[in-house]
Amino acid sequence: MSIAFVREKEGGEAFEDLPDRPVSPHPNFVTPEGLALIDAELDRLHTEHAGLSHDDKANMARVNRDLRYWTARRNSAQVVEQPPGDTVHFGSTVTIAREDGAEQTFRIVGEDEADPAKGTIAYVAPLARALTGKQAGDAVTVADHEVEIVSVR
Repeated sequence: MSIAFVREKEGGEAFEDLPDRPVSPHPNFVTPEGLALIDAELDRLHTEHAGLSHDDKANMARVNRDLRYWTARRNSAQVVEQPPGDTVHFGSTVTIAREDGAEQTFRIVGEDEADPAKGTIAYVAPLARALTGKQAGDAVTVADHEVEIVSVR
């Protein structure tokens, strides 16, 4: 471990002083569900913090770092309601057909709630950016692969 991340406390006891988590330079757009996820994570961290011993410096540093991150994300969150229509936008659920014929469905969400394995991608992802403003039947090319929009909800 680098000495840069270790501080000595009076009495010679060492503990980790974790650097802050990086915060995206993009606007913090969130769905209503994404805002609820941030609030739940803050609640969980506050509960965990309350249960920690002051002697548990490593876990205290981790929880404090995560509290700073999620508090900043909560303070900068901009809830975006999904407008009606058939154009791809933030919050849309989009089904695409890939070149190999396989279909894939995902929802365009905020950065912190994106999880491709669960069918969500960040609005700043290249695919989401390419699809934004398009409609069913339109085709776009991303990373040298063409996809066609099958449906938008």
